[in-house]
Amino acid sequence: MSEHDAEIYCLLVPLVDERLIIPRSCVAEVISYQTPVDMTGAPPWYLGVVNWNGRHVPLVSFEGCCGENIPPASSRSRVVILHAVSPRVESGYFALISQGFPQLVRASRDLLKPDSSRSFPERSPILCQLRLLNEAPLVPDLVRLEAMVAEETTILPP
Repeated sequence: MSEHDAEIYCLLVPLVDERLIIPRSCVAEVISYQTPVDMTGAPPWYLGVVNWNGRHVPLVSFEGCCGENIPPASSRSRVVILHAVSPRVESGYFALISQGFPQLVRASRDLLKPDSSRSFPERSPILCQLRLLNEAPLVPDLVRLEAMVAEETTILPP
């Protein structure tokens, strides 16, 4: 397979009005929704922590991180466990709430194109928007999200 034919497996993570596209390698697991344990004093987007494989994993609402209304969980909601890229998140993982089960897709240069129809604020947890066939998924800034989680986790009481 040549460099131009390379494919990457990604998950399309459903939100209320959008979808995120996340490389599969960034995702540890997708689990059923569980009610998070509240974190006193946390901002609204920081939903709390969920138990996963004996770890307390911070759970956030992507919509809330973007300053939008936080959707309520439903029977279709899932938790997408993501690998942390730095040691700042103690559990080594953080999670996003999904409004449905993520869809596995194979993406290649032929299928993914930049979509400059929207712009996003500089400190937004969104890097850009792409065009994938008839979809326009958002590329989350996972490093920024992780930093937001780490900042809030370190200032909250244990």
